[in-house]
Amino acid sequence: MTKDWVGNQRSVFGTMGASNHTEKERQANDYYATDPKAIDILLENEKFEGSIWECACGGGHLSERLIKNGYDVISTDLVDRGYGETGVDFLLCDKALGDNIITNPPYKYVQDFCEKAYNLVAKGFKVAMFMKLLHLEGKARKKMWLEMPLKTLYVSSSRILCAKNGDFEEMIKGGGSATAYAWYVWEKGYKGETVIKWIN
Repeated sequence: MTKDWVGNQRSVFGTMGASNHTEKERQANDYYATDPKAIDILLENEKFEGSIWECACGGGHLSERLIKNGYDVISTDLVDRGYGETGVDFLLCDKALGDNIITNPPYKYVQDFCEKAYNLVAKGFKVAMFMKLLHLEGKARKKMWLEMPLKTLYVSSSRILCAKNGDFEEMIKGGGSATAYAWYVWEKGYKGETVIKWIN
């Protein structure tokens, strides 16, 4: 069953990123697809053993690139964007559908997604979240970083686009993005210091 997220505090929605849109624009249709090259950059630096669950797959931009790189990918989303299994509320799932989890989480539920994903994967497997650099800030998230230390933070030196409704051409025409992103990578059970690397 597909839910409409508007007015539903617990609902989750499609893959999105975060160019600086107004709240009014967000609420109209909060779907920001990630440029697939983000996966290429991640895979140049990280290898994943086993299957991958893309739990906010949107239109399949990340999933399709993962598949092309030879990974077994399970794609789900709460909202039907024409790709994957829909009506799946990631935050209500009680077991992982893949060994690793990779996604660009909904902006409003970033911390919820990070904590849920980390708790669902088994020891030794990975979680990779494509998120704004500003998500490093905040007292609540500081507690999360201390309790769930990142293994690696891959900071994108060049801008990677997250386009509203997956319309990358329109976003490029509008000047692209001024938002800084990074891949946040956990390995379940890792207790060391976080390594920061610059990519792209």
